Amino acid sequence: MKLTQLLTTAALALGLATGAMAQDKLKVGFVYVGPVGDGGWTYEHDKGRQAIEAEFGDKVETVFVESVPEGPDAERVMTQMALDGAGLIFTTSFGYMDPTINVAAKFPDVKFEHATGYKRADNVSTYSARFYEGRAIQGHIAGNMTESNIVGYIGSYPIPEVIRGINSAFIHARKVNPDVEFKIVWAYTWFDPAKEADAAKVLIEQGADVILQHTDSTAPLAAAAEAGNIIGFGQASDMSEYADGPRVSSIIDDWAPYYIARTRAVMDGTWTSTDTWDGIGPGMVGIGEITDKVPAEVKAEALAMKDAIAAGEYHPFTGPLNKQDGSVWLAEGEVADDGTLLGMDFYVEGIEGTIPN
Repeated sequence: MKLTQLLTTAALALGLATGAMAQDKLKVGFVYVGPVGDGGWTYEHDKGRQAIEAEFGDKVETVFVESVPEGPDAERVMTQMALDGAGLIFTTSFGYMDPTINVAAKFPDVKFEHATGYKRADNVSTYSARFYEGRAIQGHIAGNMTESNIVGYIGSYPIPEVIRGINSAFIHARKVNPDVEFKIVWAYTWFDPAKEADAAKVLIEQGADVILQHTDSTAPLAAAAEAGNIIGFGQASDMSEYADGPRVSSIIDDWAPYYIARTRAVMDGTWTSTDTWDGIGPGMVGIGEITDKVPAEVKAEALAMKDAIAAGEYHPFTGPLNKQDGSVWLAEGEVADDGTLLGMDFYVEGIEGTIPN
């Protein structure tokens, strides 16, 4: 065999080997609605991405695009990820639902995972966390600690996930404080520190001495710290920067175990389209440190509720509960079904105001 033939054969063999190695490495993409440094929602999703790298090492390659608006631009980003060889793509915001479905139809061999949505396909799974379980604990603490009897709540968008959280927090605040009132401001954004701070300031001006949020930045806690004598809670992450200030506890989203499991399923060929909705029990929802600002008795009650929820002994939506108009929703001892919770579009009795369209 001539030298040129030998070199060609060797190069071909090397190329095939390199191609096989590249093929063996799974590329995993993430699409984020906020920056990875938001200190909340996206920060925790990116911790999950890093956990994949730590678990699988050089068997995976992860990529991400941050601060992607919900809508057409999200579809462009997902399409480019698929074209660039991603075999698994996590789309991590509710508004990515239709773009995920649209792009998945064009790339049937790529697996997609959409956070907090409800539309699935053969190559699209959905996943979310039962954040309302954590809201129940926050509501218990808020109802006990408010002195003005006014709790402020910053909502992102009026979708069932956010409405569930408001209802859960209110129910449990009212259980310990029948005089408590919720004031709700809709920010119409997941992440906009300026808007979130303004919302917090408006609520504080209206007399709220406790601030809850379903938005992604630490800006509401910063506004609470600036105002003084206001308490708040970490959202999606520990937000430990404010541990010695207004933050008395937090809801922590732990996506890492799910991301590792789903990545492994793609790698070993067992991935199927599923819907996952886990809470405190499986560990997808965590309750951060409850600080010493919270009275010991209230802290003990909150932790007992956490344990009861984790064990399946208590459900935050347990009757008797009425809808806002006074009609019976749940009878004594009756527990809300998941279908109603997933489509929740009403306030419970006692909450004032209307849900925006």
